[in-house]
Amino acid sequence: MSRNRSFKPLAFLLSLALGSSAGLPGNAHAAEAPAPPATTSAASGVYYEIFVRAWYDTNGDGIGDLNGVTAKLDYLKSLGISGIWLMPINTSPSYHGYDITDYYGINAQYGNEADLQHLLEEAHKRGIAVTMDMVINHTSEKHPWFIAARNPADPHHDWYTWADAHADLNALSTASDEKIWHPLGDAHGAAAAYYLGDFGGGMPDLNYDNPAVRAEMIKVGQYWIAKGVDGFRLDAAKHIYDDFKARQHDPDVIAKNVAWWTQFHEALATINPQVTLVGEVSAKSPTQLAPYLKPLGSIFDFPLAEQLIVSAKGERVGKLDSLLKDTYAAYRSAGDVPFIDSTFLSNHDQERVMSRLGGHAEHMRMAAAMLLTLPGRPYLYYGEELGMEGRKPDPNLREPMRWQRQPGPGESRWKPSSVNQGEAVSVQAEQDDPHSLLNYYRMLISWRAQVPALRDGDLQLQATGHPRLLAYWRNDGSQHVLVVHNLGGKDTLWKPAGTTLPKNAAVLLSSTPDAKLENGRVKLPAYSTVVLQ
Repeated sequence: MSRNRSFKPLAFLLSLALGSSAGLPGNAHAAEAPAPPATTSAASGVYYEIFVRAWYDTNGDGIGDLNGVTAKLDYLKSLGISGIWLMPINTSPSYHGYDITDYYGINAQYGNEADLQHLLEEAHKRGIAVTMDMVINHTSEKHPWFIAARNPADPHHDWYTWADAHADLNALSTASDEKIWHPLGDAHGAAAAYYLGDFGGGMPDLNYDNPAVRAEMIKVGQYWIAKGVDGFRLDAAKHIYDDFKARQHDPDVIAKNVAWWTQFHEALATINPQVTLVGEVSAKSPTQLAPYLKPLGSIFDFPLAEQLIVSAKGERVGKLDSLLKDTYAAYRSAGDVPFIDSTFLSNHDQERVMSRLGGHAEHMRMAAAMLLTLPGRPYLYYGEELGMEGRKPDPNLREPMRWQRQPGPGESRWKPSSVNQGEAVSVQAEQDDPHSLLNYYRMLISWRAQVPALRDGDLQLQATGHPRLLAYWRNDGSQHVLVVHNLGGKDTLWKPAGTTLPKNAAVLLSSTPDAKLENGRVKLPAYSTVVLQ
């Protein structure tokens, strides 16, 4: 029956059963017997986002594949990575994979389930966790469910949301600011049927008011967790119900999203209690992120990512210190729940950091230094550590990883490069250069592994009285360190105000050899980071 989504009370959604969807329409795959949690390393806690198509090609067809990810695990290990996030690897008709046609299948261009299993085994041997992109807000219009749903008499019709006689067909999507209702055109017995699609007509939204949909998507998640996948990056996490621009930030809508993700998380935890979830919740302020901490445990910190780049580029702290205060205050307001702030600089939807910084190498280093010394679980976008550039449109943000000075065997050829950075921006060129950006990232990540307070400690901001200096204490209960960044291009001598450094304080780590601590004053060379203990 055609209808708009109804907004049921939060208590109703929380009370839904988490069990099997036996007898419900849809894919008959079921979760397998629970597998033991994967053994992963907490060495650095740094994760790495991979677009498999662009990563590494092992069969010579020019397209990266799962075996290519396995082949480069030692590179990731040498970088100090503790986990990877694979952009969508399920069956899909598009190059990017965010419109899925089989949630239980592997994109044939990337390999098969045996290849994924091999990757999981080899990654876990190296202490590297593997998370998959979970795209369950919408399917592809080519998914068998939606093809069946075109017939109003088919049970799958109610797996999607259809406009009724009272719907505003000009309503805008929260996700795209474009019309959210899309004409079907050839529906059986319905000449003017319209369906809901936050991200366009090719990606119809699933109807989570339907218990069969909720049960099926829980099965999907449990299926992959039982296979040994360590967790999921949850695409468009706030758009399960946050569809209409007119209802953006509506507390009732947010409550429904929270209820669904609570149900989903609890169901996955029956397979792996340590399952890792991180939600993509695009937001402009920490208060918009905070409600999702309790159901998910972690969310990507979009406001912080933006400010880190602004501060690095402008060589000024600016609003960064106040944003950090506001972020943790907002997160604490979400309740007494453990959470991880998933920090990053850019991802597959955003212009690459080096492009946003105009190719300025020192600004890039400072952005990385701030990211990798702040609390949370930092995510790197593949090639970021090399200084790869990329501007919109989206395909140019997802270009082949540069392994060699000159393209050769193993290099993805899925698209030509849109930038001319030369052979110096490659793993081959940078790996043996002690001054390269790649080795700068290695150094910063190794700091996080060597100094538990940098990885696990809380944050206390330290006033500097200087617009170009950012300082904060990191304390994990057993170790107390002070991190100081000089974002500017001039050497600076700084004495902490309002605090006295212990007499035995010393420079524990420094990004340059010229940093010194003498008579309670810190000498900070231009574009440098110092960790004092």
